[in-house]
Amino acid sequence: MPPFARPQEPTVSLVKTPVEGTCPRCGADDLRRYPVNSEGGWFEVVKCQSCLHSVSRERWHLLGSLQLLSDTI
Repeated sequence: MPPFARPQEPTVSLVKTPVEGTCPRCGADDLRRYPVNSEGGWFEVVKCQSCLHSVSRERWHLLGSLQLLSDTI
């Protein structure tokens, strides 16, 4: 028996959390917070879903959604 149950969803999806506010570039009110991996590592960003302007970008966990016990010390 595998240690984890087989996923029921056919694809992997990312949950984008809605954020209050408006985009400073296009004025849309559809801002979402979610993690991204770029050349500098993992970041948690708030992006406009209409024009993809980055409203904020902060460093996230070293390994993304995986958090080592040593990171919490």
